[in-house]
Amino acid sequence: MLKDLTLHNRDQQVIQAITENNADLDAAARDKKFAAMAESAYRFFRGTSHLFWRDMYNDWRFALFGGVSGTQTWIQGDAHVYNFGAFANHDGEVIYGLDDFDDAVVSDYQYDLWRLAVSLVLDTRANGIFDDSACTKALEALVKGYLGTATGYQKDDLTREVHFTADTSGKPLKNFLQKVGKKKGRKRMLRKWTRVQKNGKRVFDATHPKLKRLSPGARKRFMEAFEAYRQEREQEGADSAFYRIKDVVRRISAGTGSLGTLRFYVLIEGEGGAQDDDIILDIKQQGGPSLLDAMSEAEQQAYRRVYHNEGIRHEAAFKALAEHPDRYLGWLEFDGVVFSVRERSPFKDDFPTDKLEKKNHLRKMAAIWGEVLATEHKRASRALNTDQPFLFEQSLNQLTEGRESEFVTLVVAIATHYAECVERDFQTFLEVF
Repeated sequence: MLKDLTLHNRDQQVIQAITENNADLDAAARDKKFAAMAESAYRFFRGTSHLFWRDMYNDWRFALFGGVSGTQTWIQGDAHVYNFGAFANHDGEVIYGLDDFDDAVVSDYQYDLWRLAVSLVLDTRANGIFDDSACTKALEALVKGYLGTATGYQKDDLTREVHFTADTSGKPLKNFLQKVGKKKGRKRMLRKWTRVQKNGKRVFDATHPKLKRLSPGARKRFMEAFEAYRQEREQEGADSAFYRIKDVVRRISAGTGSLGTLRFYVLIEGEGGAQDDDIILDIKQQGGPSLLDAMSEAEQQAYRRVYHNEGIRHEAAFKALAEHPDRYLGWLEFDGVVFSVRERSPFKDDFPTDKLEKKNHLRKMAAIWGEVLATEHKRASRALNTDQPFLFEQSLNQLTEGRESEFVTLVVAIATHYAECVERDFQTFLEVF
């Protein structure tokens, strides 16, 4: 009888949390998401960020090297090794950085660092190439890369742009970015997702397995919603000529955690008006960061006072974390649902971690992930603290100076132990779902 009364039943907690978190999905979307999550403990981790936040939010250990106003910044909120990727910056260079801000929120930096570190363990184990010793050394490289970047600053940092490009990176990232630059591009992107009709008009290729046509009624309502977005952008000084819709489709079967999330691709005229310079906009439902459910009622109320809808929050996060957000960044409301709007980069690609075969390459990529995360945390802190541009760096220096090895040891331990917890939760998931 006693076991029926205790609340400390991890299996039941996991089952209930997953059931409740996916209750709004229809059966087909839920089955597809669960099938993706069943592929590995890492894919399961990506699809259950709500578990991470329930377990880690307000964990006492975050007070050891944070928990003060200066260590608060915009965080990615769902940090993992596949939420970094290649894309083009405002100069057309192929760069590497964070590319997903759906769960971004202002909170303590350590939550991103911890989650990223956990993902490194799970992804490395899923790939099955390196042993635990190599994984631990990669973890240490990640944390050292983060801390070294997060605590370092100079006065000219405020005017100096930091980009992770093929020119500024070594192997293996350099090779990856060079390959992306050669194999990707706008023409290739358009060939993948669109086709040219006999009348010369470019439209989406509805035979693509990840695209689906809208009904006439839904298309009409969407066009009206997009027009409201276009008018808002025009008021902000954007040239409305670039916002004429050529076609719109549903984008399906994308991501892991976001499977079942409403998403659209919109094809608009490019700047030059040529057939091969058209732009694809990625319009994605914003349901709120996973952290929200872990917040207290008072915290949730404060959050909603600041962000009247999730599109506003997504736009603010994107502008704070990214060096140069695309000019189409914004939001719209369609059928009572709020969506983010951003350009789909022609160079969008993920670094293939399963192709890493050398231990030193794993360590180098891990260090880069740490450096990229720290760079964007610093940038985001400056957006929040315009009168104290180095508050984040100074705060971390005060908390970690002389204790760097303790900092590394803590994050490595958290990542390793929580990864084991995720693997056990994953087994429960496989048995029940």
